[in-house]
Amino acid sequence: MNSNEKTTTPSNGYVMLSVIVLFLIIGVGGLIAMKMPLFLFLILITLGLIPGLILVNPNESRVLLLFGKYKGTVKSNGLFWVNPFFTKTKISLRARNFDSERLKVNDKMGNPIMISTILVWRVKDTFKASFDVDNFENFVVVQTDAAVRKLASMYPYDNFADEGLEEDITLRSSVNEVSIALEKELQERLDIAGIEVLEARIGYLAYANEIASAMLKRQQATAIVAARHKIVEGAVSMVEMALNELGKKNIVNLDDERRAAMVSNLMVILCGDRDASPIVNAGTLNH
Repeated sequence: MNSNEKTTTPSNGYVMLSVIVLFLIIGVGGLIAMKMPLFLFLILITLGLIPGLILVNPNESRVLLLFGKYKGTVKSNGLFWVNPFFTKTKISLRARNFDSERLKVNDKMGNPIMISTILVWRVKDTFKASFDVDNFENFVVVQTDAAVRKLASMYPYDNFADEGLEEDITLRSSVNEVSIALEKELQERLDIAGIEVLEARIGYLAYANEIASAMLKRQQATAIVAARHKIVEGAVSMVEMALNELGKKNIVNLDDERRAAMVSNLMVILCGDRDASPIVNAGTLNH
């Protein structure tokens, strides 16, 4: 990131403050005692020196301009004195939080979603922040919204097996990957304003109201299908084991028809939603 920022350290403000106070005492005292216009002129000059005093707090800066010409940026802390004709613009270098509004956008699959981001940023280059953009704070807001819209269109909200969608990164589950992509996109956009992105992550994510209910049912159906698949898979394994054990130990000899009936009964019992109600057969296996 090329920078035209120039850091400068002005004169010690405490020395100039002492000089100003001394001149004021001399000017006021001399004007009262001797009533000479020279002392009034001294007071006016001293008052003209006061606007040159600047106080720079920690993590703050002052951008100095002289009739439209950039003279440098003061980043050192303390009391300083500069040319009274300088324009001294205060720019904070502290980290700032920005919680964007919830935006309604479409994900990669075209589903409408509500999304917002939390951005932590700070001014790194005061020259770019002051002169390369009109208002760097508003620039951060607008570019953040644009970056979130672009990010949402790049990834699906979630994976759905019925669509054959097997994305490695989704907005819902890939939090770290999405945050890294968002930080990179924002940094590229905010470089022009001298802004450093410290952290960016999704603060809110949900389906839009018009499809939220349908998507919830879809997620529930997907979960039920997956659970049923596991149940059937386990039931088949258990039936196979039961038949093998009965055959090995010669507990009962089953022909194909009885084997099929037993498999059917076991599958119904193992895959059913409710507990089985046993029926005691008082006759023979043929009944």
